[in-house]
Amino acid sequence: MKNVQLRNSLLLLLTAFIWGVAFVAQSVGMDYVGPYTFNSVRFFLGGIVLIPCMAFLKKVNPPSEEEKRKQELNKKSLILGGICCGIALCVASCLQQIGIMMTDSVGKAGFITAFYIIIVPVLGLCFKKKCGVNIWIGVVLALVGLYCLCIQEGFSVKPGDALLFLCAFMFSIHILVIDHFSPLVDGVKMSCIQFFVSGILCAVPMFLLEQPRIGQLLAAWQPVLYAGILSCGVAYTLQIVGQKGMNPTVASLILSLESVISVLAGLVILHQKLSPREMAGCVLMFLAILLAQLPQKTAGEERP
Repeated sequence: MKNVQLRNSLLLLLTAFIWGVAFVAQSVGMDYVGPYTFNSVRFFLGGIVLIPCMAFLKKVNPPSEEEKRKQELNKKSLILGGICCGIALCVASCLQQIGIMMTDSVGKAGFITAFYIIIVPVLGLCFKKKCGVNIWIGVVLALVGLYCLCIQEGFSVKPGDALLFLCAFMFSIHILVIDHFSPLVDGVKMSCIQFFVSGILCAVPMFLLEQPRIGQLLAAWQPVLYAGILSCGVAYTLQIVGQKGMNPTVASLILSLESVISVLAGLVILHQKLSPREMAGCVLMFLAILLAQLPQKTAGEERP
């Protein structure tokens, strides 16, 4: 059992690493293609990659007869969940992509995006899911951290930072939608549907607002393939496998390292540096993320 826990922890750490470095891929990709083109292609790639992944997981862990009957009864929920998740993911990812294009640091973008971990339990109040004291302390720390990261002299916020905050809000909606549908359907199948839905939705502004060229995509093949295959397809599958049998709090803590890795990736690969004020904001945001993932003290509370 300890060996399985260790293996799963390493898988989740690898997932966080892939997602953290993906901020660099998303930033570099903007040098060649527009944000909608980048997202449309990456989502289609992610959906295509998940098709053999589903076959592999089915072979390794074949569903029981009871699970097959449950899946048959919940086909409508699977399709509806995939569409709803796809819409939320499309909006969140487009906001993130444009925000990354407008900001000066992928590490900063990673930490602002990670604010969704605080927003999710707060939004959960709308569904009568109460927050513990640690959540509210985390919210305060996160707000101070965002102030250090985003607010400039004269209390101005850069447009890219504002888009990234909206992106974090939309990712929170995405997580809550997943939370609603995931107990009813196969998570990998729903993810595959959401990727294709997101890819189709991103293709609309891609053709209306951008002029995608095969030559541009070929020039951006490395960041596009990384974001599509590794960040979407592989990392999601690793998360599904890694979380199996893991304490959800421990799993969330490991995955939250994505924001730290995004800073390190920006420093090492793109040679981006944060100011002392921005570094202090990152530290406060990370502390807030950790607090948000600690177990709730109130008995009977349900995690969002």
